[in-house]
Amino acid sequence: MAPMVESNEIPENAPASCPGPSSNDAGKLDGCAGCPNQKLCSSGELKSDVSPAEVKKQLSGVKNKILVLSGKGGVGKSTVTAEIARGLANLDFSVGVLDVDVCGPSLSRIMGVNGETVHKSSSGWSPVYTLDDIAVMSIDFLLSSEEDAVIWRGAKKNGMIKEFLCSVDWGDLDYLIIDTPPGTSDEHLAIVSLFKQSKVNGAVIVTTPQEVALSDVRKEISFCRKLKIPMIGLVENMASYTCTKCQTKSQIFPATSGGGAALAASENYSLLLFIAT
Repeated sequence: MAPMVESNEIPENAPASCPGPSSNDAGKLDGCAGCPNQKLCSSGELKSDVSPAEVKKQLSGVKNKILVLSGKGGVGKSTVTAEIARGLANLDFSVGVLDVDVCGPSLSRIMGVNGETVHKSSSGWSPVYTLDDIAVMSIDFLLSSEEDAVIWRGAKKNGMIKEFLCSVDWGDLDYLIIDTPPGTSDEHLAIVSLFKQSKVNGAVIVTTPQEVALSDVRKEISFCRKLKIPMIGLVENMASYTCTKCQTKSQIFPATSGGGAALAASENYSLLLFIAT
């Protein structure tokens, strides 16, 4: 009989008898036949060599872990992540920022530390620090050039995230803000799986006002509910644009279905902020 596994480890499209991708029986049981994940599970690529207990130990000095999410790309997650980090730092909290958008990292540039490199010591990788003393870690620091493309399959991206969580010497932090890629992909599942014991304190979801973004954000909210990630609230970015010459205010992305305010109200969440440009 396969061992019991936590429900948030099991893929949504897996059969009810799924033993979980970390199980030694993954992809090998009779019940696995016909599952779309069978080949990947049986290959062992989804089996984690880093336990949630190790992550908990490594991050024992981090008081709060916040995810910044969105189902849609291009809504400004990284910008919002940077603003949250700077806002907390201005309140004299110790803050770290982790960029887990492995294939499209941008936080190093937004935080003003692009071109820097990380150093490894006996205690692990040392994050790069901004002028306002925010610790930053991104795959950008490990590439030979900012123009290098990261062309990795899910298992290798997950391995990099494990390294970020278990091999970076974050020290004592009040907040670790984690910037994620769009969607509900491997990176998100890896983060949630590895935080099983140390727990995520909450998620901030970023959207823009138009329905094409809101429809994907609803999926992200559903993802959070299924995996029991607490919601802190929504941020509506690019709510409006004010011309610097004539001061005319325009809506670049019309909120035809009510925008972030209507979505927050319908989901019973707080709308944390409107960001205008």
